[in-house]
Amino acid sequence: MAYKTVAVIGASGSVGKPVVRALIAAGFKVTAITRQDSTATFPEGVEIRKVALDYMEGLIDALEDQDVVISTAPGSVAGEQSWWAECARIARVKRFIPAEFGHNTRPGKLTGRFKELLAEKTKTVDFVIEQAGYDSGHRMTWTGIATHLFLDWGLDHGVFGINLKDKTANIFDSGNEPVSVSTLAFVAQSVVAVLQRDEETANQYYEVVEHTVTQNQLLKIFEEETGVQFAVTHTSTTELSRIAEEKLAKGDPSAFFEVLLAYNFADGAGHAVENGELANGTLGLRSGDLRETIREYIRSYSGPGVLDFGSDRLR
Repeated sequence: MAYKTVAVIGASGSVGKPVVRALIAAGFKVTAITRQDSTATFPEGVEIRKVALDYMEGLIDALEDQDVVISTAPGSVAGEQSWWAECARIARVKRFIPAEFGHNTRPGKLTGRFKELLAEKTKTVDFVIEQAGYDSGHRMTWTGIATHLFLDWGLDHGVFGINLKDKTANIFDSGNEPVSVSTLAFVAQSVVAVLQRDEETANQYYEVVEHTVTQNQLLKIFEEETGVQFAVTHTSTTELSRIAEEKLAKGDPSAFFEVLLAYNFADGAGHAVENGELANGTLGLRSGDLRETIREYIRSYSGPGVLDFGSDRLR
């Protein structure tokens, strides 16, 4: 394994935590890069370096002995990643992985409002590619990993319209539109797989997906596994788009939620990734059993979270 030391920015977040656990299990030495006022805790063996993430010299110093830097930052701070990538290159980091975890932001992949709202992520990857081409005696490589909708996180936060606590389901349009999903554990394994194939994955962008599902398929499994018929309501994605436009006109960042739902679940949206476009085989990733994934979710369920795309900040 060519890489040994891995720094994770955003290591205490929803994506960061499982990524850190997976890296440790795979034998990497992990460093959590956090803000100076962070009170986050990490698994045993993780080194914590508190830095001002907007102070170039401090961040460069914190990254100088790291082989890889992974950003698992939330979308609300996506624009800051370009700065981190530049610092990583100057620190002679070998690989930078931006927080693409989610939809593929490469040219021609996104449309409409969703494309506009993810513009900072698109710019970040463009900048990282530019940094990788900068030759000052050291070339930093990069890898993009798109994993699409987070299944377990999304169930917790209303993305799939299924509320396990109340046994209700809000179905968008017909509920039959296929969407691409990955559990956070699968996302973490995709990161490990990329780093274990260091030369092969240099300067590549991958799409990996654990399952392709519809709302109705998920609802059916939930009802069968709980033995309860959920109370079902329906919401038009046209109405979701209308709500989003009203929020955007007021500068309300929570509009991202409605845009996300309309983009993915509208009948005929067609944004599920085709099997031929997936890199699961290339990276040696295997999808788990969807029903068992839902069973485990039900077993470990601890109640709904709080979804706030506007205030989620890096810790």
